[in-house]
Amino acid sequence: MLGTAPEAHASVRDLFRRGLVIPAHPLALTSDRKLDERRQRALTRYYVEAGAGGLAVGVHTTQFAIHGTGLLAPVLELAATVAGEYEHEVALVAGATGPTAQAVAEAELARSLGYHMVLLSPYRELDEDGLIERARAVGEVLPVIGFYLQPAVGGRHLSREFWTRLAQIEAVVGIKAAPFDRYRTLDVLHGVVRAGRAGEVALYTGNDDHILTDLITPHRVVVDGREVDVEFVGGLLGQWAVWVRRAVELLEQARAARSGDDAAVRRLLTLDGHLTDANAAIFDSANAFRGCIPGIHEVLRRQGLLEGRWCLDPAEDLSPGQLAEIDRVLAAYPALRDDEFVAENLSRWLA
Repeated sequence: MLGTAPEAHASVRDLFRRGLVIPAHPLALTSDRKLDERRQRALTRYYVEAGAGGLAVGVHTTQFAIHGTGLLAPVLELAATVAGEYEHEVALVAGATGPTAQAVAEAELARSLGYHMVLLSPYRELDEDGLIERARAVGEVLPVIGFYLQPAVGGRHLSREFWTRLAQIEAVVGIKAAPFDRYRTLDVLHGVVRAGRAGEVALYTGNDDHILTDLITPHRVVVDGREVDVEFVGGLLGQWAVWVRRAVELLEQARAARSGDDAAVRRLLTLDGHLTDANAAIFDSANAFRGCIPGIHEVLRRQGLLEGRWCLDPAEDLSPGQLAEIDRVLAAYPALRDDEFVAENLSRWLA
């Protein structure tokens, strides 16, 4: 047991702690905005066969709106069923949202479907004390991954003390840092160290604007005169919903860089700018990220994995000028793309 929370399968926990590529799973829809089960399965097969070690389903990239439409259960179940087609185990992370009762109920649903962990999204109606109690309650059901979500897409600012208190909860096994802010990312790192759990809480980058920098940087945190080394071991990212084959390669190179491969450090520092530029177009940073989910859909549509870029909200689409920016980065950075891998396997994934 992990405190009072059921522990994720030991092999999955070990893999998660070592570091994985975990795509934030999009939602495949038909033109009438119904679940496209065939393409939803194809996306999951793509991620697993590209080498992703986990899947995050029911999260922001899946569209938070599914939590109020009756789609959450079938979408979670589809991903778990497809992941079960493979001999190796895939870390299944379910997104949970809303007030405490809702988040606990969603964690219970995820547990019933074989999920290993819950990515607990912030909830603006609760203060920090309330968020801590909410995390404890969800942790009674499944191990918890804390989530620092940037305010532009529904998150909120949280104190360094909050991250210390959250990391002290035994059921918390990881934190996804995605504030898109260096100062607030450091708050997470310091919080984990202050909690005394730097070796137990796996840090995952969600900072799509600094993916490779996060992954190659050795962080030495000084607390009360003590120096503690911490690192981001993997990524749980919307950006890694596309070009996953390359993401897996980049994570391996980042491990080499952290182990002292100076050539890998220099190579990845250059690629970090390319990947951030690509992300700016796909995530629509110029327009406060309003087109981020349609941007992801557009890249997957061009690869043939999605039929269109439809979202549950008919008004949610690319921002003016975003399509031209996506055209630009696709042409500029072919080394980041995995189009050939997708083309070789697409018909089988769609079968």
